[in-house]
Amino acid sequence: MKINYFFRHPKVGHSIHRVFRTLIKELNNSLEINTFEVPSIGSMPIDVLKNNIYTYKKRDKKSIHHVTGHIHDVLLALIGVKTVLTIHDLVFLDNVKNPIKRFYKWLFWLYLPIKIADKVVCISNQTKQNILSKIKADNLIVIHNAVDPIFVYSKKEFNQEKPIILHIGTGWNKNLNMTIEALAEIDCHLRIIGKLNKKQVHLLEKFKIEYTSIYNLSDEEIRQEYINCDIVNFPSIYEGFGMPVIEGQQTGRIVVTSKIEPIIEVANDAVAFVNLEDANSLKETYLKVINDSTYRQQLIEKGLKNAERFSVKNIALQYKELYQNLDKE
Repeated sequence: MKINYFFRHPKVGHSIHRVFRTLIKELNNSLEINTFEVPSIGSMPIDVLKNNIYTYKKRDKKSIHHVTGHIHDVLLALIGVKTVLTIHDLVFLDNVKNPIKRFYKWLFWLYLPIKIADKVVCISNQTKQNILSKIKADNLIVIHNAVDPIFVYSKKEFNQEKPIILHIGTGWNKNLNMTIEALAEIDCHLRIIGKLNKKQVHLLEKFKIEYTSIYNLSDEEIRQEYINCDIVNFPSIYEGFGMPVIEGQQTGRIVVTSKIEPIIEVANDAVAFVNLEDANSLKETYLKVINDSTYRQQLIEKGLKNAERFSVKNIALQYKELYQNLDKE
């Protein structure tokens, strides 16, 4: 059985590549796999055309074609062959205010791709329910993302005097502004992965937060950031999955995160949940984690157990079963 994976252009982002690279390495032991990256970065009609022409040239009636995410519109070039589409979230639609653009994306990124695909993999139940609220479909299944096996338990003595708090991401949904406000007067070092904007730098200076920031990290450098920290901070407003929760748990770190779906589904009550309505909730959670060693140990033990659900072997078996069933049809 041969699987052709289609990825977005790498300059758009490496997160989807990273998730599937782990999976492909495991599946490659029993399947013949080819990977392709579309040539255009954007989503304007000319980009859609170029990417569809490229995809059409790579199609093969004897293979299963798996579009890994973001470039949903290339399903147009795969009509008539066996296809799987993975949808990570609907942020591409939920954030669009212009009704014309919203309809364009609904049609070419959601409606038509789902109608064309034989199976649509949702990475969480939240993503599945969000899709079903916008379109009727009976070809949706849920398979979670696999955590990269480079993340392994690494014992660390918690630095109660000045904990290192690792904040993942600086986009609008990562809630860095509330984090900064909540950490005012807490002695810590805020380690930020992501490029800061002027407003974020201003807030860090205003609240006198000790911080450093870094971006464009390799996988190994990201792994080391988890090892070095005491707390993984992920109080997101919106997520399709929330991989840093699992990466933090598998490393053996306390994770502070939002009590929203799909993080509730992913975290499985093995994190310090926070209420996003005000910064005080976040601040009180930091203080509890810093001051209560028993609470910390309980979260670490629960987190390590929860992370087992997302092992690459477990997730690869679910994908392999999906491909085998599709191959029989």
